[in-house]
Amino acid sequence: MKLSEIIDKLGLNKIVDFNGDIEITDAYASDLLSDVMGNAKSGQIWITMQTHKNVAAIASLKDMPAILIIGNGNPDKEMIEHARNEEICVLVSPEPSFHVCGKLYHLITGEN
Repeated sequence: MKLSEIIDKLGLNKIVDFNGDIEITDAYASDLLSDVMGNAKSGQIWITMQTHKNVAAIASLKDMPAILIIGNGNPDKEMIEHARNEEICVLVSPEPSFHVCGKLYHLITGEN
C-alpha cells in the first residue's frame, strides 16, 4: 500500500513530508531503540511514541521511509531536522499504538 493512502485512510498529520510515494508492505512497532536497530527491516513504517533525534537516526540507518508517532506525540526540533535531511516522513496520530497497529495491519494485509 502506498504511504499516501495510509496517511489518508488513517487521517495522519504530516510533520515532515516525503518525496515520492513509497510502497509500505509492513510495519514495526517498538519504543525500544535497540529493538528497532536489531529487528526492523528496510521499507517498514515505524510506530513509536519516541520523539527525539535518535529515532530519525535509527530510521535512516534501517532505511525506514516513515515514522508514525502515536498519542499526538510532538517530535523535537532535532528529530524534525534530521528526518528532513534524511528524507524520512514523520507522521502523528492521536490514537494509541494498539489502535494504530490494528488499523495499519488491516490496511496493509487486506485482512479483516
